Amino acid sequence: MNFSQINLDETHIRLTTDLALHDLKRHIFSIRRDLKNHILKNNDFAVSLEPLKMPEGDLPDIVCRMYESSSIADVGPMACVAGTISEMALDYLVENGSGYSIVENGGDISLVNNRKVLCGIYSNNEILGNDIAFEIKKRDRPLGICTSSAKIGHSISFGQSDSVTVIGKSSSVCDGLATRIANDVSGMSSEDRVSNGLECCEEFREFFDGVLIICGDNVGTIGKLPKIVETDEFDIFSHSD
Repeated sequence: MNFSQINLDETHIRLTTDLALHDLKRHIFSIRRDLKNHILKNNDFAVSLEPLKMPEGDLPDIVCRMYESSSIADVGPMACVAGTISEMALDYLVENGSGYSIVENGGDISLVNNRKVLCGIYSNNEILGNDIAFEIKKRDRPLGICTSSAKIGHSISFGQSDSVTVIGKSSSVCDGLATRIANDVSGMSSEDRVSNGLECCEEFREFFDGVLIICGDNVGTIGKLPKIVETDEFDIFSHSD
């Protein structure tokens, strides 16, 4: 198994893959170049907090995915950027023959795993700490795992969650949904906050497999989630035979 990091401006990827040779860095550079060129011509794309209408004409793949995912999740396009880059990076690795690759981009993960893998759940919650993980069974199809938090990271969140994690087929969509749902995790008490977040989830059930909301001394789940286990692994992911 090969471990590496790819850092290109705001993109910071941690990669685990069974491919000995790949040119993922150049692929991501190309993706980012397409995105930057679109932003230069469409300034609203970078700052809007709401979905935008997709322009007519030929557009780069990353731009199309971000327009589509933001429309599904009812957020601005840039709320989907990290998950979209993660998803497109994984697509590239799978197309080059990978059966086990995990791409983590700022906490937004795309993976395909032909063996069991543990994915850490980091919320800095006072009760749960950072010692729990999803136990993800081996699979041959990509999976997205994306998290938004009002307390961790640099992303904009209008809610009060410790963390909102969305799991589904597309990390591009999951990234946007994590932001959207986290925005609704607000209220007078942590119980109210989780309840409001779960109510928001109901609007988007067709677009995710499961959601985990952690806030104060309350936890909420909806849909189908992997088994949650205790772990001493202080890493976002680790594999287990």
